[in-house]
Amino acid sequence: MTRPDPQAPRADADPRDPARLRLSGDWTLEHADAIADALRESGDGVRRVDARDVRRLDSLGVLQLLRYATRRDLADDALEFHGDHVALVQAIDDVRDERPKCKREYGVRAALERLGRAMHDNGREIVALVSFLGETLVKLLRLLRDPGRLRLTATVHHMEQVGLDAVPLVALLSFLIGAVIAFLGSNILADFGASIYVVELVSIAFLREFAVLLTSVILAGRTASAFTAQIGSMVNREEVDAIRTLGLDPIDLLVIPRVLALVTMLPLLTFIAMMAGLLGGMFVGATSLDIPSQAYYNRMQETMELRHFLVGMSKAPIFALVIALIGCLEGLQVTGTAQSVGERTTSSVVQAISLVIVFDAIAAIWFMHMGW
Repeated sequence: MTRPDPQAPRADADPRDPARLRLSGDWTLEHADAIADALRESGDGVRRVDARDVRRLDSLGVLQLLRYATRRDLADDALEFHGDHVALVQAIDDVRDERPKCKREYGVRAALERLGRAMHDNGREIVALVSFLGETLVKLLRLLRDPGRLRLTATVHHMEQVGLDAVPLVALLSFLIGAVIAFLGSNILADFGASIYVVELVSIAFLREFAVLLTSVILAGRTASAFTAQIGSMVNREEVDAIRTLGLDPIDLLVIPRVLALVTMLPLLTFIAMMAGLLGGMFVGATSLDIPSQAYYNRMQETMELRHFLVGMSKAPIFALVIALIGCLEGLQVTGTAQSVGERTTSSVVQAISLVIVFDAIAAIWFMHMGW
C-alpha cells in the first residue's frame, strides 16, 4: 500500500468551521497538478482560506490561491498566510493582472467612448493646470511679504540655462525664418510690382507674431521638457519627498525659480528674435531684391508703428508662464518610473506648444477686433 506524500498539497475543511479551508503541504510548481485538484475538490461554501500551515510556497501557489479567491468572490482578508510568506504574496499581488488585453474595437460607439475618455483626461489636465497656477501665484505673492523665501541663486542659474544658452538657436532660426518670409513674399509681390512692400511684410509678421511664437515653441520643446525631466528625476529619487520631510515647500524651491527665470528671459529672447528676423529680411532685400540696406531700414522706420512691437512683447510673459507651469506640473506628476518620466516629458512638450499656439490665435483675433 502506497503511503500519501506528506509534502503533497492538501486542502481540507476545518472540522470546527466548514466555511474555513485549511491548507498544508508544499504549494509549489513541483505539485502544480495536485494544487489544481485540491482547489477543484474544495467545497462550495468556503469563505476563508487558512494557509498558515503551508510548508513551502512559491509564485505558482500564490497565483493559484489568488485566482481561487477571485473566482469564489472571497473578501480581501479571506486569505491567511504564514508570516514568512506574506512578503511574497504582497509582491505577486501587486504585479498580477488577470485581465486579458482587450482588442481595439472599431465603430461609432467605440470612437465616442475614446473621445469621451480623451475629453475627460484633458479636462482633468486643465483643472490641474489652473489649480497649479493658483497655487503658484499665491506663493509668488507670499514672496512680497517674505522675500527671504526667494532662491536667488537658483533663479539666476535657470535664467542662464533657459535664456543665455538659447540665444544662438533663437537668433539663427529667427534669421532664417525672416529670410524665408522675405523670399516667399517677394515672389508674390513681384507679380504686382510691389516688391518694396516685403519690408512691411517681414516687419509686421515678426514684430507681432513670428518672433514671440517661434521663441515660445523653441522654449516649449527645449525648456519645458528640461523642467519636466529634472523635477521628474527628483521625484523618482524621492528628493521631493525629502524636501517635504525637511519642512520645505517644493513650490518655493523647484517651481518659483523656474517660473521667474522663464518669465524674465522669454521677453528678452523675443526681442532678440525680432531683431534677427528683421535682419534676415534685410539680408534678403539687399542680396536678392535690389533693396539697399539703408533704403530697407528707412522704409521700415517710416512704416512701422510702436504698437506692433508692443503687441508682440505683451504676449511673451503669458507664454512664458504657460510653458514654465506645464513643465513643472508634469514633472511633479511623475509616478516613480523611467517610463513615466518619458511620458510626462512628451506630454509637457505637446501641451506647451499646443497652448502657446491656441493663446496666440486668441490674442491675434482679439487684437484684430480691437484695432491694434
